[in-house]
Amino acid sequence: MPKAYWIAHVTVTDPDPYQLYATGASEAFKKFNARVLARGGPAEQLEGEGRPRNVVIEFDSMEQALACYRSEDYQRAKAHRKEAGIAEIVIVEGA
Repeated sequence: MPKAYWIAHVTVTDPDPYQLYATGASEAFKKFNARVLARGGPAEQLEGEGRPRNVVIEFDSMEQALACYRSEDYQRAKAHRKEAGIAEIVIVEGA
């Protein structure tokens, strides 16, 4: 079964509630055995519109990644992010 990757591009507009999101989301990721491969750090936008924060999280499968996103824990955390930033999130199945 191929792994899946949760890829997020984020602009944080209000750091305090965003921190609540990050804490809650991290707890959800742990429950689904996710592995953070990249979080923040230097990035160079080569094409298209970029965001200052980029995150890549590995899951054992597409089903696990989607279950995490749809989980009550993640949705509760996401509520803090709604007013604290702009996010583009995609989950892609690995080759």
